[in-house]
Amino acid sequence: MWLPRSCPAVAATLRALAVPLRAHGTRQAQRQRMLFRQLFEPESCTYTYLLADLKTKEAVLIDPVLEMAKRDAELVRELGLHLVYAANTHCHADHITGTGLLKKLLPGCCSVISKDSGALADILICEGDALEFGAFTLEARSTPGHTDGCLTYVLNDRTMAFTGDALLIRGCGRTDFQQGSPETLYHSVHEKIFTLPGDCLIYPAHDYMGQMVSTVEEERTLNPRLTQSCETFVQLMNNLNLPYPKQIDVAIPANLKCGIQDAAS
Repeated sequence: MWLPRSCPAVAATLRALAVPLRAHGTRQAQRQRMLFRQLFEPESCTYTYLLADLKTKEAVLIDPVLEMAKRDAELVRELGLHLVYAANTHCHADHITGTGLLKKLLPGCCSVISKDSGALADILICEGDALEFGAFTLEARSTPGHTDGCLTYVLNDRTMAFTGDALLIRGCGRTDFQQGSPETLYHSVHEKIFTLPGDCLIYPAHDYMGQMVSTVEEERTLNPRLTQSCETFVQLMNNLNLPYPKQIDVAIPANLKCGIQDAAS
């Protein structure tokens, strides 16, 4: 399903990365057409990603954080972009999404989340749906296991994948709450992410060690959790004994209203 375009830090801002794109022409031509920014929120160690078609100025923001929404909106304005979508990879438990505030700061922006998340948003998407911005699209791949509604967004030429908490750099999201299932997560990563080209760049929702990017080949050969057998992975994940997320009691109720919070919330 193709969604219509008409629908209405660690550091602070991280440097722009040159993105080697293959589809619809040469890599050099593509680099000149797509803008990419990787942004950071230090409290929850969350990465937010801004992608835009430089010709049409249409843009997508992935996993915005409430406390950084004004920063993100200002960057969009400075760059002369039109934010079409503010999309979440899943219903986060460690921070409140910035989609609700961004809709107010940047009229015409639509909030997006997986239909399987159980959350509210302007657009609920499923496996195989795509978000279009100018000449580019982000394909939604369902990658549950951390939560039921986890999505990985894959750029149309399969050179970039935004994996949320399903796949982190040398790790993965926890599976001990919010419909978590280690077995489901294992199969999601191996079947939906590790089948991408080896040089596809992996951009996770979080990193706690100061690493910004990985590749499919690195993670499918070096990830200490996901290179194990499924049985070993399940046993490992069931015995992590991690502390309760600090913001979960506030974050989940707010994020279930993903992007359509009223002014009071």
